[in-house]
Amino acid sequence: MPLFTCRLMLTGAICAPILAPAMALAHTDLTIFNQSAFNGHPVVINCTLEDGTNTECYEFTVDYMPKGLKIGPFCPATVNDKGGIWNWTGENGKLYRVDGDFLRMLDGLGYRFFDDDGTVHTVDNATQRPAVDHACINVSVDESVKITMRLPVTPVMAITPTKLGVVGKVGVALDGVPIFSDAPSIQQTGHMPALDTCGGHVDPGGWYHWHATATDIDTVFATEHVDAGCALAQNSGGQFGYAFDGFPMFGSTEPDGTAPTELDACYGHVGETALGRTYHYHASTDFPNLPPCLVGVQAQGNFTTTAAAGIGAKRAGQAGGLPPGFDEAAKKLGITIEELSQALGTPQGGPPDLAAAAAKLGKTEAELKAILPAPPGQ
Repeated sequence: MPLFTCRLMLTGAICAPILAPAMALAHTDLTIFNQSAFNGHPVVINCTLEDGTNTECYEFTVDYMPKGLKIGPFCPATVNDKGGIWNWTGENGKLYRVDGDFLRMLDGLGYRFFDDDGTVHTVDNATQRPAVDHACINVSVDESVKITMRLPVTPVMAITPTKLGVVGKVGVALDGVPIFSDAPSIQQTGHMPALDTCGGHVDPGGWYHWHATATDIDTVFATEHVDAGCALAQNSGGQFGYAFDGFPMFGSTEPDGTAPTELDACYGHVGETALGRTYHYHASTDFPNLPPCLVGVQAQGNFTTTAAAGIGAKRAGQAGGLPPGFDEAAKKLGITIEELSQALGTPQGGPPDLAAAAAKLGKTEAELKAILPAPPGQ
């Protein structure tokens, strides 16, 4: 049984194991990635971790999505069709297939996503704003987008774990697809960015990413009795990818099919893997089946894109597509710059809808205006 260091949170204690570096820290191994995922050769660079540690990182670039990857469906065209999946967190909360039964259940709770003729409200929020209170989001891909990521060559344990909130950076799959924690809820935004049956969808910036361990998501469907299946090969005992702290991520079982034991609050433990004896994460058997926190330290600037909007976009030198000064506003709000960028998203390039953003963030419009920096020239 490993020793643990803990910190007290409002939701309870969050603990991470105290590990002997010799047995716990396997180097990140990029050779196990699908090499066709990389756009150019990965390089080793000098980098700084979020705790100020100077070290080395792998830096690599991938395209908007892997070649040949089949994605969708996301939103059904009508209530007679089947779309992807959604984890509803309100009354009758659980994982659902996005179909007529689910949409009619939401309608009974006051969330109407379809017209009287059964046509589902669908919007591409990369190019337009929803014209209705509740729409299913179905973003088009942008084939020109490149994504650059960084992973520590040697993982560094954090003093305390980092809890992953909404759209938190989790890691990268072995085929180069980025992985993020929970998508914003319908209660937050009024809309549903539906996931496909592998647990992924397209960011407003036009690139595909996952909100689940896609290669073990069928285990979740069996556990939660959802009529769905992912077209990707499923392997509950295999490695799915790397978390952004450099520790590997595996499916919900050990390679021999047995359930992992002595998992910490981040769904990780020390054990033998194909990479050696190291700390690693496991998927859970319910949704979302990703680590709820990371025990290691991420690299600064570990996720950027060439997209004009969305997570990781750079505009006026500010991560998240926001001008300077918004990073301080995000800290005051207790959220990441990416979460603030999403709340203020301006898909048509116009001014943000502060009333809608305030509602998403649980603030009044006046409170949000007081926190945000003044527009240029004011």
